[in-house]
Amino acid sequence: MKTDISDVNSSGSDTSLHSNTVFELLCEDHRRYALYYLSRKVGAVSLEELVDRIAHREGNPTGDRLEQIAVEFHHNHLRKLVDSKVLRYDADAGTIERRAAARSLDPYLELAFTTDL
Repeated sequence: MKTDISDVNSSGSDTSLHSNTVFELLCEDHRRYALYYLSRKVGAVSLEELVDRIAHREGNPTGDRLEQIAVEFHHNHLRKLVDSKVLRYDADAGTIERRAAARSLDPYLELAFTTDL
């Protein structure tokens, strides 16, 4: 059985996410927080800003830990989010922004964020 979670304001396949994709995207803390942070922003943010926010959510990271989070996010999480069509990454500008499909994650992000606090 195929279950899609669609954006209620749009009917195109560009804004529809399979339920397995939703759960896969939200199962990891750094991805979940990145999606939540971007849901609160208008327009693009720098990859550096996003990684900094993720790292500081863990406390006061050392330079090594910040670099580790940056590498992990860039090589693992960013690709998954871009491939799932919820984020757009401009490598030349070093910026990330939400795509329309990301709106279908918002109710889950709200629930997860209140639980994660």
